[in-house]
Amino acid sequence: MVSQDILIINRLGLHARAAAQLVRMANEYPCEIRLDNAGQVSDAKSVMQVLMLGATEGTTLKISADGDKEDDALEAVIGLFAARFNELE
Repeated sequence: MVSQDILIINRLGLHARAAAQLVRMANEYPCEIRLDNAGQVSDAKSVMQVLMLGATEGTTLKISADGDKEDDALEAVIGLFAARFNELE
């Protein structure tokens, strides 16, 4: 298992469009990908679970991946957050 903390830097946080992008990306990998927001853990492959985190700008999430291609999955998810979900702000 690999994990890393990441700060949400996009202004709108994990809103519906960003959550959908994250879920789409997460489902490209065969491993489990989890998001942890202060003990509330969600499956990154479920839009509803990601939205239930209520993660806003400035929230720090712990992202973990476990299984086949876990390193690639973690790197891709971190890249998506760093790119602010490719949104113009």
